[in-house]
Amino acid sequence: MPKSKRNKAVSLTKTKKKGLDNKKLIVTKIHECIEKYKYLYVISVENMRSTKMKDVRQEWGHSRFLFGKNKVMALALGKTKESEHQTNLHRVTDKLRGQTGILFTDTPENDVLKWFESYVKDDYARSGNRAPHTVVLQAGPVPSFSHSIEPQLRQLGLPTSLERGVITLLKEFTVCRKDDVLNPEQARILKLFDHKMSKFRITITAMWTKKSQAFKSFEEYNKKLNEASSKESKTVNIRGEDLKPSETTEVEMQSDNDGDDEIVKNDNVLTSNDDDDDDDDDGAVEDV
Repeated sequence: MPKSKRNKAVSLTKTKKKGLDNKKLIVTKIHECIEKYKYLYVISVENMRSTKMKDVRQEWGHSRFLFGKNKVMALALGKTKESEHQTNLHRVTDKLRGQTGILFTDTPENDVLKWFESYVKDDYARSGNRAPHTVVLQAGPVPSFSHSIEPQLRQLGLPTSLERGVITLLKEFTVCRKDDVLNPEQARILKLFDHKMSKFRITITAMWTKKSQAFKSFEEYNKKLNEASSKESKTVNIRGEDLKPSETTEVEMQSDNDGDDEIVKNDNVLTSNDDDDDDDDDGAVEDV
């Protein structure tokens, strides 16, 4: 049936694009922080979670975190010797790759490295994450699960049945193997069985000191840390009988997205939800 030309939905609101204003804002904020703080650290965030980033912000309330499009942050610092805001800042721009941000602080190098090296928080893996180890579910009853979700477990590929009202795994089931890229079903199973294989961590990749205007890369330092952690390969066996009862299991079956993809917005974090620095409209940020 053809649509009536008389009944058209007309929007009475207009939104003004903030692209240019936000680009100018982040450039201004970076310049202000360069003048205010003694040190600039480039940080790389692995498995960004808003709640955990908020905890970090609270611990570092005396400092300032800036997140935005990498191209815009590079523009503020200066991409070349001729355009850099201060000496050697153009070398910092080479480290702005992927999910990165900038930490401005008066805390010296050793204290910063020590704190962030120790701050690692376990979290549930998500679709697209790479499995750091193999996970195997052992056959047997899973009494902590409500019997009503058994059909949904079978839809996820689990070999289950109801035995006297208790969900039971009929045989051993390998959820994922080391280095697998997790699909949504695998990520959901891991969360249901309360296995946190993802880690939220912040890595310091480089620093710049205002007084000496010296630049320092931590590439070799981080390489050694990664080599040490990569040796911790193992197979994790999970027994359903060991799981603690959870009141949220049925809710988790409906959705495994907890809304933590959005970077936290607060008083000392300049944020952007879009980390794709290849977009033409780079630099969309908010200061709140």
